[in-house]
Amino acid sequence: MNPTLNTIDVIVSDIDAAIAFYRRLGLDFTVDAAYPEHANCELPNGLHVMLDTEKFRGSAQTAGWTRPEGDPRTFLAFQFPTPADVDAKYAELTGAGHHGIQEPWDAFWGMRYATVADPDGNGVDLYCPLSAGR
Repeated sequence: MNPTLNTIDVIVSDIDAAIAFYRRLGLDFTVDAAYPEHANCELPNGLHVMLDTEKFRGSAQTAGWTRPEGDPRTFLAFQFPTPADVDAKYAELTGAGHHGIQEPWDAFWGMRYATVADPDGNGVDLYCPLSAGR
């Protein structure tokens, strides 16, 4: 049996700040009225992205869970239609005060690539194949 990856759960300290960041990125989250420390986003390809607060994750979902320390261990990667869109989204996010980890650059593997941090320091990659034109 092969498992199917269909959900990514991002643990956040401030759900409102996280929703604002990811909405600026282009994702539309819905907060669960029964669990205000949980939000969900349905993507067109069947992938679900969830946001759960540290409190919700540590008490209700996974007893004994504590926030890891150090640099991001996981990066979410979002593809954009053109390299210019990568540059524009990076400028928009960093202009709104989010920490830029890596400014846009033409990576040796053939992509325009940039990385920002979400409000909790999780890495968010922005990319586009250079073959998509400029």
